[in-house]
Formats: sequence, structure tokens, C-alpha cells
Amino acid sequence: MTTVVAPLADLRKDYMLAALGKRDLAADPFTQFNQWMADAIKAELPEPTAMNLATVGENARPSARIVLLKGVDERGFVFYSNYDSRKGRELAESQWAALTFHWVELERQVRIEGHIEKVDAATSDAYYQSRPLKSRIGAHASPQSEKIESREALEARFAAAEKQFGDNPPRPANWGGYVVVPEMVEFWQGRRSRLHDRLAFQRQFGGWHIERLAP
Repeated sequence: MTTVVAPLADLRKDYMLAALGKRDLAADPFTQFNQWMADAIKAELPEPTAMNLATVGENARPSARIVLLKGVDERGFVFYSNYDSRKGRELAESQWAALTFHWVELERQVRIEGHIEKVDAATSDAYYQSRPLKSRIGAHASPQSEKIESREALEARFAAAEKQFGDNPPRPANWGGYVVVPEMVEFWQGRRSRLHDRLAFQRQFGGWHIERLAP
């Protein structure tokens, strides 16, 4: 049996769940983001904290991948990674990053652009200790982004780390948290006829200025 797939150009959906105006926004982007995150969690979306992290390397070529948000406060948006990974090296080089959340079921996106800082060691330690044991061991076993010989070689590294550290592995020195300190946070609500609502918080003079952007 032949499966007939519609041409990609013919796949489309009109958005009509909600609208977004300036009067709907909180006074700062962190409060607004937390409201939308709460909506995503309440809606039981499969991975509400999943976000696209975009970085730029020394060759000026962008790269992107999905990571998980692990905290939000008045400073910024926190995630954790191997500092020696490709994204870690690129963040060290450029010190800028962009994040995108896409909650498709709610017809919403959030875009964040800002500079990157490492969180303090105590915060990284506390989060590392909160992770499942095998995830903590995995942080030792994986030379993230490096070429490896095989899956079997990776599992052998894991077994060796498990034997070495037992039930109390320390946080690797090259593993910890980052915070994206935003300069811009855009809230996007899908609307009919592609006339989407886009409202952006821009950091200015120590405060936030709200602008409406054309879709």
C-alpha cells in the first residue's frame, strides 16, 4: 500500500485560541513568562520546559539544540550543561545566546535573547545533587560533543564511572549551570490569517520597554 503524503506547502493551520495585547502583559517579562509556563504545565504539555538554545561559534556559524529550562528568577533563565561541549565552547566564545519556547498546543512562542553567565558553584552543586543517580554518573561518563567509537564504548565509560564513584559522585568540574540574562523577551500569540500578536520587552535604562512587532 502506498501512503499518500500531502505536499508540505499545503499543510497549514489557522490560530484562534487567544489574543495578546499590552493590557494583558505583566509589568516585567519574568512574571509574564512564569504565567505562560504555568499555563503550559496546567495544560499537561509533554515537555513544557523544553527550549531551543541557539549559539554562535568562532566561525560565525549558528548551531541549535533542545535543552531543558531548570529555573527562572529576576536575573534570567537557567539551564545546565557540560562546559566543554560544543555549546559550552561557543557560549564561552561569544557570551550571547538565544532561547525559543514553542508551546504549539497553546499557539504560543517565547523568544529570549541575552548574554550568558555561569551560575555560582553552590547553585550548580545543589542542582547536580538533585538529579537521579544515573544522570549524575552520566555527567562523568559522557565527553559531550566529542566523537566516540561506539555505543558500547560509551556504556563502558558509564560502567567505569559507576564503579569509581558508587552512590555519591561529585559534580564534575566541567559541568554546571548557565543563566541567560535577557536583553529582549518576546511573547508571541498565534492569531487568524497569520496576523499574530508579538509583544517584546526590551531592556532599556535599567527597566523594560514594551513594543508591538509586526507578524
